[in-house]
Amino acid sequence: MSARAEILDRIRSALRDAPAVPEVPRDYRRSSGLSGEALIELLTDRLLDYKANVFVEEAAAVPQRLAALLEGTGRYAVPHGLDQALFSEADARDGGSGRRVTDAPGQRLSVEELDGIDAVVTGSAVAVAETGTIILDAAPDQGRRVISLVPDRHICIVRAGDITAILPEALRRLDGTRPQTWISGPSATSDIELERVEGVHGPRTLDVVIVRG
Repeated sequence: MSARAEILDRIRSALRDAPAVPEVPRDYRRSSGLSGEALIELLTDRLLDYKANVFVEEAAAVPQRLAALLEGTGRYAVPHGLDQALFSEADARDGGSGRRVTDAPGQRLSVEELDGIDAVVTGSAVAVAETGTIILDAAPDQGRRVISLVPDRHICIVRAGDITAILPEALRRLDGTRPQTWISGPSATSDIELERVEGVHGPRTLDVVIVRG
């Protein structure tokens, strides 16, 4: 018998003698009464508490907001599935400078290239207002996980309709088989003396554009 087979045989034997697994109580909240502006206000409050920058815009004003946020920024990356019309104002101001770089299948940016990028702009899958968490699931408008982790600045677009109040509501909207990135503010940690250090595991700066409508 191989070592692998022996280990699996022991596990099966242990499971045969194990008591039945008790039913897990699921009496936690699964929904909330919040909606609309209340969700936007709660998410904004939590994100600001995490030291993120938050901008609430009507859909028509998003290109102008992105252009303002990208003003003075060097090269920035976008996933191939993000609506290119969102960058119409930024492109007009650039005058064809080519600052925008698209990460696409067959034209993926290397880690070294991403390390030289100043910012990344992505969409998002869902947000949890109560915890101030934004979840990405690698959909075409969000791109590969790596593009939101390596650049020092992340500009994230959150649709108001994708904001939920609590985590159980968000989980029902997600496909658990997709790769996910959960973001609660800029990357930060603390050393043994509780000194906050930002940018250790990901972007040092998080700008969130919440889109009404």
